[in-house]
Amino acid sequence: MRAESARKEAVRYVAGTFVVVAAVVVVGLTAPHSALAQASASPQADPTRLLFMCPHGAAKSVLASAYFQRLAKERGLNVIVDSAGTEPDPAVAPKVVAHLARQGYVVPVEKPRRVTADDLAKADVVITLGCDLPRSAAPAGRLLKWDDVPGPSEKLAGADEAIRRHVVELVDELVREVNTRK
Repeated sequence: MRAESARKEAVRYVAGTFVVVAAVVVVGLTAPHSALAQASASPQADPTRLLFMCPHGAAKSVLASAYFQRLAKERGLNVIVDSAGTEPDPAVAPKVVAHLARQGYVVPVEKPRRVTADDLAKADVVITLGCDLPRSAAPAGRLLKWDDVPGPSEKLAGADEAIRRHVVELVDELVREVNTRK
């Protein structure tokens, strides 16, 4: 583990939009991989590990992990979120970076990376957005396919809307699971 700055934000979900209420920069310990983010507001024993995957690791999975991290934190879920691509691009799509920045989000990955068998083995939930799993690996946990999400390069508003809808549904489902275990 290494020390690095992390931005913690208080947010509210208002009329289909995430709104930043306050932001504070803190220094803490994080996992060695910069794409990992942990939200530990609830007393869940073990965090739920989620992996968002898309073909290039540069758009859909980046949007999904940013939206999921914030909403999961707001709802008190203890999660570890990561994203990767099957054929990663050299950089996060500039259109996605600008879109997230306009909405007050920090881009959750520095650089797209290739999904590994270890990623799939460690994830409790793997979410694919328009891609198949690598042939040599299978997820240890649950697999969700969000294949209805359009490509952000063609239709960013449509991709954004579909991803947000899926994220809200998944967070609601995980909150219900946590509440059932109590």
